[in-house]
Amino acid sequence: MGEFVVQPFLKWPGGKRWLVANHSGWLVAAKGKHIEPFLGGAAVFFHLGPQSSLLSDANEELIETYSAIRDEPEDVFERLRWHHGKHCKSYYYRMRSSKPRTVVTRAAKFLYLNRTCFNGLYRVNLNGVFNVPMGTKTSVVLSTDDFPTSSQLLEKAELLSGDFEKSIERATAGDFVYADPPYTVKHNLNGFVKYNENIFSWADQVRLARVLCDAAARGAHVMVSNADHPSVRELYKDEIWRCQSVSRYSRLASASEHRRGTTELLVTNYLSAIGEIEAPRG
Repeated sequence: MGEFVVQPFLKWPGGKRWLVANHSGWLVAAKGKHIEPFLGGAAVFFHLGPQSSLLSDANEELIETYSAIRDEPEDVFERLRWHHGKHCKSYYYRMRSSKPRTVVTRAAKFLYLNRTCFNGLYRVNLNGVFNVPMGTKTSVVLSTDDFPTSSQLLEKAELLSGDFEKSIERATAGDFVYADPPYTVKHNLNGFVKYNENIFSWADQVRLARVLCDAAARGAHVMVSNADHPSVRELYKDEIWRCQSVSRYSRLASASEHRRGTTELLVTNYLSAIGEIEAPRG
């Protein structure tokens, strides 16, 4: 079972703790840079603890939160403790509508809402305002919190906010690119929940496959986790790719009895990392 150098401090829709726990043999420790263009909860990053990373996401608030914990972990934690002492229904909604002025207070708000909102969702309205209702969790400070160690790992990373193509195009031989995009399929007949106003379209899936193919051709190890759907498999039908269905339990249902087993697709240009890693195909 996969373990973490330090526990991820965010719960994120589509997060990959299950992948680390059950399929960590597929993950590659890069000789060069570790590149994640869809960072989210960063489970893979915190599992591998790479020496050099390029971490990016389209969510600016998310990247700012990682930057704050990298640069000022003690201050963020102290502010989070403040939220812990104040947490109640009225405080949640007051904080949800607040507009903190500093990087530290914005990061602490982001963490507070992530830990106390419904199912840890991140969703904003058409004006870009977070609008998830309060959930049932009451713990704001967790026993697994270790912001100093998280900070030490993030000091080795370059953090960027923006489109996935900007980070993937920097991949070269010896790098490991792990891409975990929002799960959309052709014609969008998949029922996956959209968590923010920036819908990851089928055209984005096609563009992602193209830039990952280019990265593989430059000698990078590439791994994609995606929807286990024929239209996605069709994107990775070239001989450089290997596709593998892996099982997991869906955690998006509101009640545990409604959560069910499902499969997701892993695509790599190398063999399983259990044992020897062969050279990337590209």
